Amino acid sequence: MSEERLAGYHYLPPEWARHEATWLAWPGPLDWPGRHQGVLWAFADMVRHLSAGETVRLAVGSARLEASARRHLAAVGADTSRVEFLSLPTDRSWMRDNGPCVLLAPDGTRVVADFVFTGWAKYKNHLLDDRVPRQAADHLALPLLPTAAGGARVVLEGGAIEVDGQGTLLTTEECLLHPKVQVRNPGFTRADYEALFKRLFGATRVFWLGDGIAGDDTHGHVDDLCRFVNPGTVVLAQEGNPADANYRALAENRERLQDLRLAGGAKPEIVHLPMPGPQVYKGLRLPASYANFYLANACVLVPTFNDPSDVKALGILSELCDRPVVGIHASDLVLGRGTVHCLSRQEPAA
Repeated sequence: MSEERLAGYHYLPPEWARHEATWLAWPGPLDWPGRHQGVLWAFADMVRHLSAGETVRLAVGSARLEASARRHLAAVGADTSRVEFLSLPTDRSWMRDNGPCVLLAPDGTRVVADFVFTGWAKYKNHLLDDRVPRQAADHLALPLLPTAAGGARVVLEGGAIEVDGQGTLLTTEECLLHPKVQVRNPGFTRADYEALFKRLFGATRVFWLGDGIAGDDTHGHVDDLCRFVNPGTVVLAQEGNPADANYRALAENRERLQDLRLAGGAKPEIVHLPMPGPQVYKGLRLPASYANFYLANACVLVPTFNDPSDVKALGILSELCDRPVVGIHASDLVLGRGTVHCLSRQEPAA
């Protein structure tokens, strides 16, 4: 760890580093009208696999939600002795974006970054979600790390960034630099973000991809596109059908990634992940992607979509990852515009 850290700066460990816990929020019906029951069973299956290797800190905003969680977890055989039920109300369940971003301070202690959550600069019902990092810091008895730049706290969702733990950070222009659509930090420039990422995450190499995938109402989160699986390897979602809505954006990102050099100067191995066939609900394209996997202590959880490409994606990730790969049925989850990674937030171990 000491070799990976940039002296004098905070450090965001990579997702494959040891977790103290995973943060989740038991799903309410808001994002899944008509398909909520299927979502609950898929979510319970996630908790079952996660609890085999780490504590699960599960936000339940009411006694009713806690009872629902306990009932479903018992039914799937989850180890509830490793599930911590937190009386913590949320607007939604996308803990990747509103959950606590736990960092290591230069002295090795842990802190929680005081980021703002604004409902992806799109939804007004986000005030409960915005409180989660501060409530998590209180619960863990960890200090808050100010994120202020230019006098204002910074808006940053976890799904907008991807790190290798050795100084390289990936993000997208569509999400953070678009001048008009879902603007997180008005007036922020590329240089402003890069300075912030160095100060808060120890990132000395920030690489900008272009656009995200179709149906993504976060407007370009990188965790549906391109992910690190180890310090020298990235997986990149690719669409093989030129007529598909994702083909052009993903091809452009492939071209950009040829120029990626890691913080240490090396060129990474780039492995292509297939995309599932189009997932559509009531005429709306959904953001289905195998890149939305989650690297937990005991396994890698990968969304699957009852698609012929499921087996290929699972096989590719099995060859690349140093822990068992587990498919999570996500055909219902993706109706909420996200899947496994979007729902989860790692809490790095000290």
